[in-house]
Amino acid sequence: MSSNIAQSYPYTTETDAQRAAAVAAAVAKFDGLRDKIAAESDPLPDPGPAEPGKPHLSWVFVCPRHVEGRLHVAGYARERKALYTVCDAEGETYLR
Repeated sequence: MSSNIAQSYPYTTETDAQRAAAVAAAVAKFDGLRDKIAAESDPLPDPGPAEPGKPHLSWVFVCPRHVEGRLHVAGYARERKALYTVCDAEGETYLR
């Protein structure tokens, strides 16, 4: 069994507000990341109002290159059916 098996599975979840804040922080931290996200992904659709006690959640993954980094969903990949994620440690992008 591979030592990085956990990287294939979600690490945790975050609310939509937490996800948006993490992506905004990464965009502010790394030059050119905003343009790369806009060129390679489509924005997430509006999930609508959340039910009481059940906020909308997104998956968070462990970055495959930087163990301390987390991958936050930034949209949907245009070329493939996958989530487009951003590493908050190094500003790299991945498909999940």
